Amino acid sequence: MNSAFESKTDGRDTQAPFNLMEATVATAHAAMREGRLTARQLVRGYLDRISAYDQSGPRINSILRLNPEALAEAERMDARAAGKPTQALAPLHGIPVLIKDNIECGGIETTAGSPCLRGNMAAQDAFIVQRLRRAGAIVLAKTNLHELASGGETVSTELGQTLNPYDLTRTPGGSSGGTGAGIAANFGLLGIGTDGVNSIRSPASANNLVGLRPTMGLVSRTGLVPCGLTQDTIGPITRTVADTAALLDAIAGHDPADPISSQGVSHIPASYTAFLDPDGLKGARIGVLRHFFGDGPEHRPVNAVMQQALAVIETQGAELVAVDDAISPDELLASTLVHHYEMEHDLDAYLARLAPRVGVRSLKDIIASGQVHASVAGTLTTAVALAGKDAEYRERLQRQQALRQRLLNLMEAQRIDVLAFPHQRRLVAPIGEPQADRNGVLASATGFPAIVIPAGFSAADRNAPQGVPVGLELFGRPFSEPVLITLAYAAEQALRARRAPHAAPALE
Repeated sequence: MNSAFESKTDGRDTQAPFNLMEATVATAHAAMREGRLTARQLVRGYLDRISAYDQSGPRINSILRLNPEALAEAERMDARAAGKPTQALAPLHGIPVLIKDNIECGGIETTAGSPCLRGNMAAQDAFIVQRLRRAGAIVLAKTNLHELASGGETVSTELGQTLNPYDLTRTPGGSSGGTGAGIAANFGLLGIGTDGVNSIRSPASANNLVGLRPTMGLVSRTGLVPCGLTQDTIGPITRTVADTAALLDAIAGHDPADPISSQGVSHIPASYTAFLDPDGLKGARIGVLRHFFGDGPEHRPVNAVMQQALAVIETQGAELVAVDDAISPDELLASTLVHHYEMEHDLDAYLARLAPRVGVRSLKDIIASGQVHASVAGTLTTAVALAGKDAEYRERLQRQQALRQRLLNLMEAQRIDVLAFPHQRRLVAPIGEPQADRNGVLASATGFPAIVIPAGFSAADRNAPQGVPVGLELFGRPFSEPVLITLAYAAEQALRARRAPHAAPALE
């Protein structure tokens, strides 16, 4: 296999001695500065990979629709950059981004995986997409998701089941599994997902990636097809912590149309990339949440990977603190989350502003259409039933506030910088099975930030020749993204656990 990509389309794309596999913002920009790469060549290289591995070959099925203007946008970027000093280029100049299909992009249909939203062509970009474009990024494609972001297996009526590129018999996590599988398979350089309960961190864990759920209020949600705005947020899914930091620089910021984003303004540093310290684990106190590990035979593969990863982290100067506080992720899932109580109200408000060509105006319309994937039908019906239960809803909001204070008190009392645990207590679910034993509820129920990094792989087998990825989650205090990035980067550098999937090798 040739590690340097070569376009096969026309004479304008000549061979570039640039390794597209596992490319980062830094390596792409270095190649552009040296004249070895153009934005058009980068876009063309990813389009070739999508054609070879997403639409044929293993048919990973992660890309829901391509941006028809991506190559033209790249050409405009190249023309704009011609003759400019490299330091004048935008921070994400020419970088192709995969965006989950519940986020509006002007000129590209946004369906959230549902046929009921066909024709939903936004007049303008979502706020975070505007920021991405201002930073120089190119929207390459919209990615598959679990329909209406309401499940963890990434299957939709619009595209079907997305496959995990490390084990084609398994799901890629969800609901942002299209972004996760696509970034893992090198179909784009950066990815954007959304997270209402687990949905950024689950695909990161399942696909050997980095996924950050930001503090609520750091990133705008304007232009998002919502599930429940108390918990919904948007964040990066990338192959490296450095790229997550660069992407967070682009998307974090105040949006007057999303008032909660005003809370983050005073907490945004000049650049999150300033916190990429390879020695960042020295002296850190990391609380290991014992109750977030499983004790059954199905949990042993994850526990083995986590034990090894934590041992490596300890060798880098971190102090591991056993935290035996009896916080149960399953109990929290059952008693604190509010997205199903909010879904009808928040989704109806979104649908009400859509163009007449979109044939639904409410969640009830979607259910009545009969065009609902079986995996979400029960969830949608439950959301309608819970919409009027205000006393239960208020009680859950109170439990969320109590959980915030409990965790802050725990971390303060034990002088803990972050809490650590596996994102999922068992390996990511096989296709056709529910996504069990995920631990993302702490961040979604509190609005506090959390980041997942690759911890390692389970033992290899026939279906997973490299093993199945396992993700380590780090959970922090509100607006502690700089701390999370510092610790995650140092751990990433020590673990070196990222590997490209064999199912989508370099093109010849």
